[in-house]
Amino acid sequence: MRPVKISRGFIKYAEGSVLIEVGDTKVVCTASVEDRVPQFLKGHDKGWITAEYGMLPRATGERNPREAAKGRSGRTYEIQRLVGRALRSVVSLESLGERTIWMDCDVIQADGGTRTCAITGAFVALVDAVNNMFPSENSMNRKPFPVTDFIAATSVGIVDGKVILDLAFEEDSRASVDMNVVMTGGGRLVEVQGTAEGNPFTKAELDEMLQIAGDGIGSLIDVQKEVLGDLARRVGS
Repeated sequence: MRPVKISRGFIKYAEGSVLIEVGDTKVVCTASVEDRVPQFLKGHDKGWITAEYGMLPRATGERNPREAAKGRSGRTYEIQRLVGRALRSVVSLESLGERTIWMDCDVIQADGGTRTCAITGAFVALVDAVNNMFPSENSMNRKPFPVTDFIAATSVGIVDGKVILDLAFEEDSRASVDMNVVMTGGGRLVEVQGTAEGNPFTKAELDEMLQIAGDGIGSLIDVQKEVLGDLARRVGS
């Protein structure tokens, strides 16, 4: 695992925000709360979590046009749907009430693993936002905390015949197998995206990659808990 740093309260106005740095990949994640839900959820007394993802023009080695000008790519839609699915898997939407939490994940520097970095950072911003929405543990009107478990994500792949955790761009560009894994603190898989870029991989190699990815995600969740401090105890309570 590359060095990981998560800085809470990075954006002044957001209900929850972080800057997450994984190696040279840096993503700003913000959580914004709205007292309304999409049309398809109105009257169902449950909330929603959705995500948007973007990359600054000079997040990479060459300038890319802003997607506001050229339109969102299929890759962007795929990633923001992934982030939303991942976070919804560890939140009781019924407990949220009719509220929407918007997660905005903006890549300011990319060196591989931007989607997994976004999920890991967005979770911390989400916990901060939900904590602001619900009474503290000492309140007599305390309701169950909607966040039921931790969640984080990492990449793993086969490079030059070896299984590598948390691929940087240079490793990812040479990988014969590239896989993204999203997992809860309880060890349950939320998403596995694996592709053979060259030779097909075996089930034994898949098992090894999942084991290594699980160990890496455990380390990321340890960082999340350390950053959240006492607030980490509310998750799953």
